[in-house]
Amino acid sequence: MAVTSREGILKVLSAYNPWWKTGVVNPKLTGSYKRFAFYEAMNRLEQKFLRRAVVLTGARRAGKTTIQYQMIGELLNRGVAPQKIVYISMDHPMLKLSGFYEVLECYHENIYAEQDCYYFFDEVQYAPDWDRWLKVIHDIQPDTQVVATETAIPALVRGNRESGAGRWLVVQVPTLSFYEYCELLEMERPALPQNLKISSLPGMTQQERNRLMVQLSKIQNHFNRYLQVGGFPELALSDNDLMAQQIMREDVLYKVLRRDLPGLYNIRNSGELERIFLYLCNSSSNIISIDAIAKEIIGISRPTVENYIQYLESVNLIFQSRPVDMGDKKVQKARPKIYIADGAIRNAVLMNDSLLSDPAEMERLVETSVYKHVAAFYYQQATAVGYFRGGRRDECIDIVVECPNIKNVLIDVRFRENVHISEDDAVSKLCKDSSAAIVITRNPDDFGIHKTASGNDILLIPAFAFLYLLGHIEKTAIMERNK
Repeated sequence: MAVTSREGILKVLSAYNPWWKTGVVNPKLTGSYKRFAFYEAMNRLEQKFLRRAVVLTGARRAGKTTIQYQMIGELLNRGVAPQKIVYISMDHPMLKLSGFYEVLECYHENIYAEQDCYYFFDEVQYAPDWDRWLKVIHDIQPDTQVVATETAIPALVRGNRESGAGRWLVVQVPTLSFYEYCELLEMERPALPQNLKISSLPGMTQQERNRLMVQLSKIQNHFNRYLQVGGFPELALSDNDLMAQQIMREDVLYKVLRRDLPGLYNIRNSGELERIFLYLCNSSSNIISIDAIAKEIIGISRPTVENYIQYLESVNLIFQSRPVDMGDKKVQKARPKIYIADGAIRNAVLMNDSLLSDPAEMERLVETSVYKHVAAFYYQQATAVGYFRGGRRDECIDIVVECPNIKNVLIDVRFRENVHISEDDAVSKLCKDSSAAIVITRNPDDFGIHKTASGNDILLIPAFAFLYLLGHIEKTAIMERNK
């Protein structure tokens, strides 16, 4: 008896595409809140003259599939015929075994014969030769629109190099920003000016900044929980934080470490991968040494450590921040700084109840979140989001944003009591050559401007306020584009 059949494929497709009969997407699949990435993906899809597939990439459980369902719902609301839209989960055993040709032929023979349709491929990397099929669709079906999700970035890059150059556009789907978290949970919103920018804060009077902080303080009490579980939409909505962390460990991490990565990269010993990931969780926000990891984790070679770190980055579990040159300043040996992609992942793995009460751990957790937000905010315009570490041990800046045609943005995280900035600090010395210098603090009372001896401004702003304002700026830009 055959493992797959046309009847079986059609049954699976019909189950995945109930709008063929109902004309609508189940509201439980779409939710009511639309992420920033939804608007970006719809904007890309509407640019039909570019003829590009839209590929959503991000960590498991970050919300890529929900965005696909929301896009389908939007197309139906605009009057697209339900039969012209097909959702195909390549993670389903039967569809994975059948492959692109059989699945698409079954759809066109039984549901919609024409090719002016919309293909929504979920977890496309599980389909054999998926990149070649996207090329075929692009070349011979000019009226077909494609939206795909993918967890592993290098698989996309590898396919792009071989056969997909100029055939798709990538939309990053990071875990929830703090702004999105507050909107998703329908917190009381601060009343903020629509045209507010981070760059406009130094030009305000202290009284104006105080009034702004009164508004931002409405969301301050939600920041700690966000740092614990807030990055993943489903878990943020949970009313049981301990259960949410357990789901994180079992569903997000173990599936990725024990199934996704071994399958994608032919890893025979997933235990080694888990040990390296645990090491990186303990080292988040620190500069790492590949040699030191290989020496400490006995039995794992240096090349294996390097490969596994690349693999973990490929499935959006970690970020690698690399040194950025600061003019004539000497940069130390180019070792990467590691960040776990979302603080909630690190908390779930380490299972440390004292994270929020340990000042040093809290500062590392906040720096991880700041890096994630800044990298997501600048990912389309920055040439690099790295760090600076000079010749002296104390000469460092946590996050440096390099953008074309403007000076670097400097961000230092000092999530502690009694923040003090001296003239010997790297941020004080280098701010004169930057477009903005920002110190991330803990307390609302720290919100203000520090003047250096050379007359340059350094903005001090609490972490919760800075992260929320980044989201506010991004949301305002989205609304302007969609007017």
